[in-house]
Amino acid sequence: MTTLVALDYAAAMIFAATGALAASRAQLDIVGFFFLACLTAVGGGTLRDLMLDRHPVFWIADPMPIALACGVALIVFFGAHLLESRLRVLIWLDALALPVAAAAGVAAATEMGASWPIVLVMGVATGTFGGLMRDVVANEVPLVLKQGELYATAALAGAGAALLAPLISAHAAAPVVACVLTAFALRAGSLAFGWRLPVYRPRPPRS
Repeated sequence: MTTLVALDYAAAMIFAATGALAASRAQLDIVGFFFLACLTAVGGGTLRDLMLDRHPVFWIADPMPIALACGVALIVFFGAHLLESRLRVLIWLDALALPVAAAAGVAAATEMGASWPIVLVMGVATGTFGGLMRDVVANEVPLVLKQGELYATAALAGAGAALLAPLISAHAAAPVVACVLTAFALRAGSLAFGWRLPVYRPRPPRS
């Protein structure tokens, strides 16, 4: 199993759990759980592969991410009621899925020899798009658009750390580790300590 495949599997499972938790909050039936879990699991990777012109798309070439997402959806369907706060668990699982998916986007772009701006874009797109689709379908304010929170910024910083990692370490896993740790640290800091970006504050027009 390659690093990219392992990252895709891991991101699919964690994102699927967030999608299923969103389905539980929306009180959907089992089909809704499967749909939202799979949509969240493969949404970012699908966008990545389409933009990079990778054929076939990763979950069509290997349906295992869909199978994993459905398995996770089934577990959440029968176990979500045991959680004290499904929203809190969803947000923290999403904070873990974001850096893993971002690392998968970086790995896919690097594997295809893409230039550094494309690597950055793929890291952000792969990390954020699945969660964005989940929130839109579940009729929630997308986490990526929450006021000032470090979300897309965390994915961007993680992708940047992955690009710089080979300058510090020659180990093959260095870019993945740097991406995951950097992105998760920023996202977790935003959630736990309130780290924020400056937000636009409208001012009254001058007379």
